[in-house]
Amino acid sequence: MIKRVLGNTGEKLSIIGFGGILVMNMEQNKANDLVAYAYDKGINYYDVSPSYGDAEIKLGNALVGKRDKVFLACKTDGRTEESALKEMTESFKRLKTDYFDLYQLHEMKTEDDYNKAISPGGVLELLDKAKKDGKIRYTGFSAHSVDIALKLLDAYDFDTILFPVNFVNYFNGNFGPQVIEKAKSKNIGRLAIKAMAFTTKSQNDTSHPKTWYTPIEDKEVAKLALRFTLSQPITAAIPPGDESYFPLALEVAENFKEITEDEINHLKEIAKGVTPIFHA
Repeated sequence: MIKRVLGNTGEKLSIIGFGGILVMNMEQNKANDLVAYAYDKGINYYDVSPSYGDAEIKLGNALVGKRDKVFLACKTDGRTEESALKEMTESFKRLKTDYFDLYQLHEMKTEDDYNKAISPGGVLELLDKAKKDGKIRYTGFSAHSVDIALKLLDAYDFDTILFPVNFVNYFNGNFGPQVIEKAKSKNIGRLAIKAMAFTTKSQNDTSHPKTWYTPIEDKEVAKLALRFTLSQPITAAIPPGDESYFPLALEVAENFKEITEDEINHLKEIAKGVTPIFHA
């Protein structure tokens, strides 16, 4: 498994991460097997959130005996120090650990999210204290807004950003490249999500229940889309929560080649007329 350096942290992460939502609602034995399989394949980057149902419990049990050998990232939806501390404390218990390698503000997307986080008593104060106390090693955030992401990159000395990097978003929504470029200029670690997303999902679409968007159905196009994302200046990408896409991601990682100009043009043709799940 190829590994890349994460920004200025010096950490080397597998180019494919394991999204904890994969094991949400999964039988524990099956979750154990899936995590063991990923670990044996060389995946050392695991990401989870308390908002992913019982995923923290399943992942925490599955990582017993492996915890100190992997890079474990968790998130908080809390925007105040108090609410985030409550989530962090519960996450420690569920994941059977007393520290996180990376702790991230989750899904920052509104001015209200931003203002609460940076204000006195906001979640950024928790990050400072937890890092000082050794409870977290690195700090980061995920965002669903270009504007909020750019503001956060200036507001705080984050170690990482977790952001959608997707060909339809890039070509049809101008969503992503400016954020990745700014993070790169500051040598902040870049981690990607939504690489295999295609378009928005209708309300009555019950397929792929672990994704709120419609993933790419054509498996070859899905693999090409992931190669597009991994060819950007990022460290790693987390595949969709839908378990069927995980083997495709592993296949791409194990045989990774930079995307060619012809392949990029092919993706541009595929993206024509498609509604991006995000736009600037």
